[in-house]
Amino acid sequence: MSVADKIAAELDALHADETSPGMAAVALDLANAIDSTNVPGAKAQAAHQLRAIIADLRRLAPVEAKGDAVDDIAEQRAKRRAAAREQAGG
Repeated sequence: MSVADKIAAELDALHADETSPGMAAVALDLANAIDSTNVPGAKAQAAHQLRAIIADLRRLAPVEAKGDAVDDIAEQRAKRRAAAREQAGG
């Protein structure tokens, strides 16, 4: 898998086209530049700039609501209550 493919996948995961489409386009161009050159200095410079842009995009990415321990406990409690109600009623 190429650098550009991996960066494209990360940009999708970060929803970068929605939050910062210009920076996302620059990141993809830099990734393509890394893939297309064999000059170590050029790769290093592009990688340095790409790293900074990806770090900025990660900070700008929307926070996704994921279940945490509190949500798991609440879900387990709701299941127990439903089971208790069903058992008491029938």
